[in-house]
Amino acid sequence: MTDTGAPQKGRMEDRRRDGAASDGGLGADIPGADSLRADRSLAGRFWADFSRADSLRADRRRADRELLERALAGRFPKPRLISPARLDPFADDDFDSLEAPPAAEESTVGAGGGFWRDALLRLRKNTGAVLGAACIAAIVAMAVVGPMLSPYRYDEQIVGNDSMAPRVPGIERLGFLDGGETLKTSTGSASVNKYRDRPDGDGLYYWFGSDTLGRDIFTRTWEGTRISLFVALVAVVADILFGVGYGFVSGYFGGKTDIVMQRAVEVVNGIPTLVIVTLLILVLKPGLLSVTLTIMLTGWIGMSRMARAQMLKIKGREYVLAARALGAGHLSLIFREIAPNVFGQLLIMSMFSVPGAIFTEAFLAFIGIGIPVPMASLGSMISEAFKSMTVHPYMLVFPVAVLAALMLSFNMLADGLRDALDPKMRDL
Repeated sequence: MTDTGAPQKGRMEDRRRDGAASDGGLGADIPGADSLRADRSLAGRFWADFSRADSLRADRRRADRELLERALAGRFPKPRLISPARLDPFADDDFDSLEAPPAAEESTVGAGGGFWRDALLRLRKNTGAVLGAACIAAIVAMAVVGPMLSPYRYDEQIVGNDSMAPRVPGIERLGFLDGGETLKTSTGSASVNKYRDRPDGDGLYYWFGSDTLGRDIFTRTWEGTRISLFVALVAVVADILFGVGYGFVSGYFGGKTDIVMQRAVEVVNGIPTLVIVTLLILVLKPGLLSVTLTIMLTGWIGMSRMARAQMLKIKGREYVLAARALGAGHLSLIFREIAPNVFGQLLIMSMFSVPGAIFTEAFLAFIGIGIPVPMASLGSMISEAFKSMTVHPYMLVFPVAVLAALMLSFNMLADGLRDALDPKMRDL
């Protein structure tokens, strides 16, 4: 029998040697041989880079060690001084000197002038706010000096001078405000001028006319404006003193204190204003005191909620926590760290509460539970003039115009303050 195993074994050994000689010992017929060779090449490059980086780190440590030894031995070379002439390659006459252009006028807004200065500049650029402030200033001036300009008192009744139309010296020559009025009757209309029917009519003037009892409307209008401004002042003081303090305490301490104080606010807010006024009238006699107490008892609720919301927003800021960590007390944190940062928002809220207080006083006087006669109030004057509005409309025009101008001016000024003081509106 012939031995066929020896030649086959020799051929397998030759094929194995050929595969080992080519491709680094991996046969081409083995599955995944290409990926194994790529991984081996990548590992070789990585090891070479690592060895090179390690060598660089060793060289850097060696250089740092030599530098430290030289520094300790004091063998640093002395620096050489180079003359300025060698550093400047240009001659003196290479350039011509020119005068600097005049500096452009920079805007002072946002240029380090301070927050309140920037707010004032923005407020001055707001036409509506400036117009509202000017109107408020004019009304305040007339409320102070207006009753002094008239020869009549606000409670003076002159028999025979009732329902006289407005007459102003100088303007009467233009045919306007000359004391004449047109009365409408069942048979038609008739023009009447009571000043001409009186023997002393040439020197008799009522600038806003007279009411049905012969009282001067000009004097009573500005006297009633005084009461409206007083009520506005009381509303602002009550908001700042009571509302802000109540809201700050409630929001600062939080917890059970906040819960109890807010429930008390909800109870007070749930009582209608007319009920409070009626109870005060039963205890006190009707007058300015009962109206003032009503506004003080009910007008601070909105301000307290605003102050509480601002306190909850600010008390967790970093600067407040830093001041507390430095040992600041409760009063110091509230009035030195938190209150100055929310003063703008509280001022805006106070300005918005003024028209509401003025309207509340006028409404109470209009329905007859406000300022009693003979004291003058814009609300009581409007109530009296409303009865004769179709016959003598001038009795209603002037009190309504002053009341509307006063409320609108405060609203315009409050809008301007909000735009000027609110940080979110600075870039708008």
